[in-house]
Amino acid sequence: MPILNKLINKHTISLATNAAMPVIGMLVLSLMAHNLSAAEFGNYIFLLISILLADTFRNGFVQTSLIKFYAGTNKKTAAEVAGSAWYVGIIQTLVFVGIDTIIYFVHRSKTPDVEITIQWFGIIYFTTLPGAIASYILQAEEKFGRMLMLQLINQGLFLIFILALIFAHHINFQTAVYAYFAGSAITSLFTIFNGWSKLKTIRFRSKGMVSKLAHFGKYSVGTSISSYLLRSSDTFIIKLMFNPALLAVYYIPQRLMEVFEIPMRAGVATALPELSAAVHKGDEENVARIMKRYAGMLTVVLIPIAVVAFLLAQFVIGLLFGKQYHETEAVNIFRLFMCYVMLMPIDRFFGITLDIINKPHLNMLKVIIMLVVNVAGDFIGIWLFHSLYAVAIASLFTFFSGVIFGYIALKKHLKFTIRDIFSLGWQEIKTVVNHLLDKSNTEKHEV
Repeated sequence: MPILNKLINKHTISLATNAAMPVIGMLVLSLMAHNLSAAEFGNYIFLLISILLADTFRNGFVQTSLIKFYAGTNKKTAAEVAGSAWYVGIIQTLVFVGIDTIIYFVHRSKTPDVEITIQWFGIIYFTTLPGAIASYILQAEEKFGRMLMLQLINQGLFLIFILALIFAHHINFQTAVYAYFAGSAITSLFTIFNGWSKLKTIRFRSKGMVSKLAHFGKYSVGTSISSYLLRSSDTFIIKLMFNPALLAVYYIPQRLMEVFEIPMRAGVATALPELSAAVHKGDEENVARIMKRYAGMLTVVLIPIAVVAFLLAQFVIGLLFGKQYHETEAVNIFRLFMCYVMLMPIDRFFGITLDIINKPHLNMLKVIIMLVVNVAGDFIGIWLFHSLYAVAIASLFTFFSGVIFGYIALKKHLKFTIRDIFSLGWQEIKTVVNHLLDKSNTEKHEV
């Protein structure tokens, strides 16, 4: 059992947390796609995208700033940060709810489904606030087991409600919205009553801390929106320049890249509190080491996975999406994507480190530069080669530009080299593997 205890740690729990949401979410989407009409399913997707876009603002405005100022501080400061984050979160949520309310009364749609979407968006968005704040605080406190429990409760309840509606033959767009609301409401009430959301700390808020969070948050929001546009820009350009059928061909390898996003999100979730605590202690050397360790380990782990994915691309796409796609450009586009996988962790950790050392404007500028490079590269590539491959190749230059800018920006504040990232990552991986092997051999001798 000691080896099992070593495997169950904050890193693996964070990985499970970040994997649970897309897995359960995909299952729910599959169930709804099979049980709703095309129109109702489309309405649900529209509501979901609207909520996710609003969450992008909330996460950008509150999440990173809360973790930065909360992690590694004393209890008094932590309470002040949590209370101020609640205040900022409530104001931001009320702005969105207010806009939704105005739309609801000014634009009275004759379509019931559109009216339901507008009516319930504000209600659901307000209901999810306590659960969101709780997840940010738990991340800052590195309580990843509770984070996993929170995600399982939220997603699990929604799945149960959807299954119940299907078995009762009452599934439709309106009841699906009710199920989403019920799952979110129960989850938020759970975090309020057990104290995870720290709602009572709102009385400890201060004008100075609210101002700090808002100032930092405006750059984080800019980064989040720019990242959203960066992820979406290829889709919009392909839709504009090519036959719509080719959008599905390009979307397939894009969707498969989510597999690589899961470990990176898990790594970021565990690294943020560590980086923040090191910054609060003024330990620049440790900040650089944490950044190098996480970026290096993820890069070393992802490279062999990318090589295997490159070789098995045709098989994987044929298995998951059908034979009609395994002879299309989707296979080679996915292989092109594998060529920049090694840059993704480095780019991501350069960005979050800029945030944590209080340079969020530089991280936002980095993402904007990547967006400009990607859009320009797409149009130039399509103009020269008239091919989907040009769009994929432009992504290589996009990530190179992000890594180059991030490296130049960070070198002004931290001492490190790109070589350090790879060497430390490899050393850490060897240490972890050797430690697990030693534990395994010890268990065998004891038996």
